[in-house]
Amino acid sequence: MNPLLERLQPYPFERLRDLLAGVEPPEHLAPIALSIGEPCHAPPAFIEAALADSLDGLGRYPKTAGDDALRSTIAGWLEQRFRLSSGGIDPATMVLPVNGTREGLFSFVQACIDPRAESLVMMPNPGYQIYEGAALLAGATPRYLNTLGVDGHLPDFPAVPPEEWHRCALLFLCSPANPTGAVLGRDLLTQAIELADRYDFMIAADECYSEIYADEAAPPPGLLEVCAELGRGDFHRCVVFHSLSKRSNVPGLRSGFAAGDAAALTAFQRYRTYHGCAMGPPIQQASIAAWRDETHVVANRELYRQKFDAVLPILSDVLGVARPAGSFYLWARTPIDDQTFCRDLFASQHVTAVPGSYLSRPTPDGDPGTDYIRLSLVAELETCVEAARRIRSFCHDLT
Repeated sequence: MNPLLERLQPYPFERLRDLLAGVEPPEHLAPIALSIGEPCHAPPAFIEAALADSLDGLGRYPKTAGDDALRSTIAGWLEQRFRLSSGGIDPATMVLPVNGTREGLFSFVQACIDPRAESLVMMPNPGYQIYEGAALLAGATPRYLNTLGVDGHLPDFPAVPPEEWHRCALLFLCSPANPTGAVLGRDLLTQAIELADRYDFMIAADECYSEIYADEAAPPPGLLEVCAELGRGDFHRCVVFHSLSKRSNVPGLRSGFAAGDAAALTAFQRYRTYHGCAMGPPIQQASIAAWRDETHVVANRELYRQKFDAVLPILSDVLGVARPAGSFYLWARTPIDDQTFCRDLFASQHVTAVPGSYLSRPTPDGDPGTDYIRLSLVAELETCVEAARRIRSFCHDLT
């Protein structure tokens, strides 16, 4: 077997299972899981209908590049959402369907990294564990960029020594961020692009939470948007990844896309042709329907805002927590060790949360996930409110 598999760390939910093993929660309380970031809002009926109406496509092999109609729809959505010029995205060369951001991000790293080069892959810490696993299996070394509360949970690019930037082959960005909900502004995105130019590395921007944000009048900027503002219409060294999972509440559809630098996507498509991960025709048709509609996306954001509005007043004086700029997570500071907090919360209140240290890595400058927890507000409003009340009760019992 590939010896690099031994370098992979247990997934956070494996560690959480071990943490809670043998703990008996109170039987009179219904279980509430705030641990997994799986959208629970109902999938839009028109997407389900588009999928059902396209089942005749099961009799055809799909193309790795996807159908022209899907790529054109995605290009149009990008131009509208990120204020790009008409025709600013060439659907034939700058868009490539992927089976969700997890699959796309992981395989993109395998196509990018020269395993002989002793490369670094920079990534936010805490962050999505796929970034780390993809780097390790590509033969690269993860370089963790701590995102601390004192910095607004944003990466400090100037703190990275030039010699490490020289070794960088790929920089992962995530905005809005998992788990902190922080949004990278135009200045930070510009810094990242300038560093990529100076040190010759790729940027992979995970924007799967881009359509869940707090202020309807201020959507998070995207990497391609900033590229266009800088006059970089070729999006050189920049590739973004988007998904329908969170935006449209269809995580089981496994539908997303990569877009940006045409040369990078040409190489990526070649890799994917061998990888055998083309998107099925029925899923492509359902995806076209989803990307063409914004009404359900606006309604989805409002549901999350209602949950933040209800939950934050309950928790704000017992946990260190604030409304995130984006995503559906609360990144909450705990009064005791994060693992002890999660285990004892489960034991006394039957509520499951993820220790922050399971989503981060220790570094010479500390572990930015220590004494934080991630709460996923994906359940129905009443369930989230009940969970918040139980957490509040648990915190009062600690004092």
